[in-house]
Amino acid sequence: MAEDCDKPENSSENGGAVRPAGTGRRGVLMLGAVAATSVVTVRPALASTAASVLNCKIPIPDPPHNGKYISPEGRLVAPNTQGAFAPAPRPVTGQEAKTMINGMSPPGFDPNARQAYVNYIRRLQHGTSGFTCYASLQMPGR
Repeated sequence: MAEDCDKPENSSENGGAVRPAGTGRRGVLMLGAVAATSVVTVRPALASTAASVLNCKIPIPDPPHNGKYISPEGRLVAPNTQGAFAPAPRPVTGQEAKTMINGMSPPGFDPNARQAYVNYIRRLQHGTSGFTCYASLQMPGR
């Protein structure tokens, strides 16, 4: 049976019948090779998208509210409000946001402020700087 794969599709051994191109085992194998190639070319694009999501930035607070403090509930409050936390020392990357959401503080961030920052991030709304980054983290597989 394996010998049939090596015979021309219109050989005398298969009755001289001419089959349309793409039929038979050889055609199936060629289609499989084409399909496998197209899958491989998509993967790098998805990998770079995932990497860009983890490198996106979330400022805490967003630029129009620089200087505001963050309450434990994630609301913006006046500077030096009792129980509130100073703004994050720099924008949080997507990867750092995931780390914070998972209960750990990334290097350089006050561990006591972590939950307030997470609550702020969760409260982000469309049009706020960092919202798209946070929304991207919510996509399956991120």
